[in-house]
Amino acid sequence: MAKPGSNRRPSPATRIAQALRYIDEDTGAIIPPIQLTATYARDADYKNRKPYYYKRDGGPTTEQAEAVIADLEDAADSLLFSSGMSAASAVIEQLAAGAHVVIPRVMYHGVLMQFRRYEAKGRLRLSTYDAGNLDQMAAAVLRGDTALVWAETPNNPDWAVTDIAAAAKIAHDAGALLLTDCTATPPCATKALALGADISFHSATKYLNGHSDITAGVLSTNATNAMWEDFFEIRKLQGTVLQAFDAWLLLRGMRTLFLRYDRSTKSAVTLAHHLEGHPGIVSVLYPGLPSHPGHEVAKRQTGGQYGGMLSILVKGSEQTAIDVARFCEVFFPATSLGGVESLIEHRKTVSGEGFPVDPRLLRLSIGIEDVADLIADLEQALDRAK
Repeated sequence: MAKPGSNRRPSPATRIAQALRYIDEDTGAIIPPIQLTATYARDADYKNRKPYYYKRDGGPTTEQAEAVIADLEDAADSLLFSSGMSAASAVIEQLAAGAHVVIPRVMYHGVLMQFRRYEAKGRLRLSTYDAGNLDQMAAAVLRGDTALVWAETPNNPDWAVTDIAAAAKIAHDAGALLLTDCTATPPCATKALALGADISFHSATKYLNGHSDITAGVLSTNATNAMWEDFFEIRKLQGTVLQAFDAWLLLRGMRTLFLRYDRSTKSAVTLAHHLEGHPGIVSVLYPGLPSHPGHEVAKRQTGGQYGGMLSILVKGSEQTAIDVARFCEVFFPATSLGGVESLIEHRKTVSGEGFPVDPRLLRLSIGIEDVADLIADLEQALDRAK
């Protein structure tokens, strides 16, 4: 006689590693298939066999990836888009004409540019605050008039930290919604919805996928209301659903999220401590350093999993910083973050004029290489750029 099974629910790390214990009912395969069809035949009664009937609605591969993310976020539902920007654009598109939105003064430059475009066309009204400054956030919110507060934490590229629970109270007291962009601290570290956010946003291109081979964006929520249905409709009409093959790659990447993120965090902490006080560096911007003004909040929100993103201000000129990036031999001089390979980027060059970033700032994405190699690489690059 078989023994009764355990009632213990596996941990999030186990659930994501097994893609929610996927097993194909027909074959027993433990890897989800790639369903590439663009259209779906109706049944004999001309009924849809599933909730979708055309590729823009989604499909089983994309739905499986969404289910994994929703489970990881402790969310009621998640929606995947073809890029982080398309997910952000869906949020902006959903807002009523003339809506008031509060955003960080410095944030991911692509989303900031999108907000500014809508503002220039009279589509939105914007107010800004310095990331992490709750007093400024509260002053920018208009009671009964603000529709959305956008918080990016930690903030790209200076890695300022916003207290999500406190930001949620500010937004909700004014009748607004809070969206958090936690791309740099995925839900294996920070569960924004549990802290009070209404919408959790991630560029899934980054840590969720972790292999620099797709673009994807995701929204998650606990309130599957009319607004959420509108997000689905916008995605369908704009044709920005994440395609099946990319969803399969995302599923593959997410299975190692906990391992990758833990390795990146440990290496970033080691590197940040090594660089702090370095004669060739003015400052190291990393929430994992006790000297960082947002360290305690970051520690509480991430459980000490600060992530692999940090920035350094190089001593010298803008050209000195560019030279450091050029002279690296292990770090790739490339844009993006959260992959298994380490990247170095001169942010001013990439974001362009008009974006408020120190021209000496280099953004580092720490991968899973031997941290001793990363330290040696930066040391030789800093020495050559003197």
